[in-house]
Amino acid sequence: MKIWLLIYKAPIRVVRIKRKQAGLRLKQQMLMLKMALSQEKAETKEMLVIYRKYTQRQASKEELKIANEQFVDIVKGLGIGVFAVLPFAPITIPVMIKLGKLVGVNILPSSFNNESNDSEKNKNKNDTLPPKC
Repeated sequence: MKIWLLIYKAPIRVVRIKRKQAGLRLKQQMLMLKMALSQEKAETKEMLVIYRKYTQRQASKEELKIANEQFVDIVKGLGIGVFAVLPFAPITIPVMIKLGKLVGVNILPSSFNNESNDSEKNKNKNDTLPPKC
């Protein structure tokens, strides 16, 4: 009888574990999205401050370059927003991102690009490591 209970409960246990894993995965993805959006918000505020300085002729060329890069990121986000409104958005957006990678065009804003964030983290790690003897 105990063997039957074990066999019967095993699929239920697997379903519970899978459901918990899916919930944790969703929570992790939502946290990553929150971090990316907060980074975009901070960069956009910085861009607006730089453009305000530019109107008063107080911004340097480096600051203006940073602000223009952020403006391009905002335009990229608006371009993806157009696809989000269309039907079948969960299919069209990943397809557009893959096509962009194949062509060599980065469609995602910089804060949503995992490759640039990973390379910056690795660069910072290499800066903090002591030199090898």
